[in-house]
Amino acid sequence: MEPLKSPLDLNLQVAIGPLQLANPIMTASGTFGYGAEFADLVDLDRLGAMVVKGISIEPRAGNPPPRIVETSCGMLNAIGLENVGLKRFITQKMPFLRTFRSRIVVNILGDSIEEYAVLAQELSGVEGIDALEINISCPNVKKGGVAFGTVPEMAAAVTAAVKNATHLPVIVKLSPNVTDIVAMAKAVEQSGADAVSLINTLIGMAIDAQTRRPRLANIIGGLSGPAIKPVALRMVWQVASAVAIPVIGIGGIGTAEDAIEFLLAGATAVQIGTANFYNPSATGQILAGIEHYLRQQGETSVRAIIGSLRLGA
Repeated sequence: MEPLKSPLDLNLQVAIGPLQLANPIMTASGTFGYGAEFADLVDLDRLGAMVVKGISIEPRAGNPPPRIVETSCGMLNAIGLENVGLKRFITQKMPFLRTFRSRIVVNILGDSIEEYAVLAQELSGVEGIDALEINISCPNVKKGGVAFGTVPEMAAAVTAAVKNATHLPVIVKLSPNVTDIVAMAKAVEQSGADAVSLINTLIGMAIDAQTRRPRLANIIGGLSGPAIKPVALRMVWQVASAVAIPVIGIGGIGTAEDAIEFLLAGATAVQIGTANFYNPSATGQILAGIEHYLRQQGETSVRAIIGSLRLGA
């Protein structure tokens, strides 16, 4: 099915490696369910891509509640990667997802390199899946629980294994909880990643002063929302300046202006995450806002503003 075309006077198409998107608006994994949850609220055909909730080989129940806490300008979550598992995703979720023009990107997660490779191989033969996004913020159980996304060599190894197991474009989702985000991006680029998406959530916690207890059952969780936007924007700019592959910006994007800032910083596309919870219409509004901005700036293509940040005097 061909993606919906942009207004006649604008070209909103972008390329994420070999993956062609009708526009740069994507949803962020874990914030949009499996698409059906937003079908009555959003025109799913107007999205550049839907990135589904992370999928593991076996179903996961996730962490016990409370799992979400509102914070100043953001949200902490400790969902625990709850998902239906590979088999149910293919049989129960994909029949719905493949009916839309939007590209379908499946986020995958595992506890070992072998699990990532199995997921990539199994999903590669499923009709309607256009790309894979690797969640490397997961712990490697064979290496003492160290997250794949905090050690360049481990991130590179996962990327290489997935690339060897699939013909689909591979996007690697980078964690901000590292000393050098550029080193991580370069490591996965050298291992064949077609693109990187960043940032995943920052690690944080919240405490109830009255009970003197953590507000999350898991104690710590991932911070997302407007609070992390400056960090995300800085990391996107650094990475886009250092790698040749496309960068997808994530982190606190709730308005068209937010999205435009990421594009100016070098992002080829953006993912909308936490905003979907407090404004389910955010994706459509952001897309319309980008169209308005391009006309206002006298541009006919969104590609004209990507990486056009002006530095110096």
